Amino acid sequence: MPTDSHFNRQAIRESSPIPVTINGQTIMVQPNDSVAAAILLSGIEMNRRTPISGKKRAPYCMMGVCFDCLVQINGKENIQACMTKVEANMDIRTQNGARLIHHDLNPS
Repeated sequence: MPTDSHFNRQAIRESSPIPVTINGQTIMVQPNDSVAAAILLSGIEMNRRTPISGKKRAPYCMMGVCFDCLVQINGKENIQACMTKVEANMDIRTQNGARLIHHDLNPS
C-alpha cells in the first residue's frame, strides 16, 4: 500500500484482506471496505473526471448523495463507489468524462 495516501485505516478489523484491481494496480483491501475507501487507500487522487470541464472528482459525502464517486466496476459504468462493497478480484476503473450510451438500452 502506498505511504503517501492521506487516507489511513484504523486497526480495528481482523479479517483476511482480498485483492482488487484499481486502474491496473492490484491492492489488498478488507472485505467490508467500500470501493471508495479502496480507491482512497490506493493513493489514487480521483474517481472520475467531469464530462464538460474534465475536473477531478473524488468521494465527498461517502453516503450516496453527491455522486462524485462514480466509477466503472467490472465494465459497468456509473457505479457509486461509496455505496458498493469490494469483492475479491473486482476490476475498478476511474471514470473519465461522460459514460457511453448503449443503444440496446433504448426501447424502440
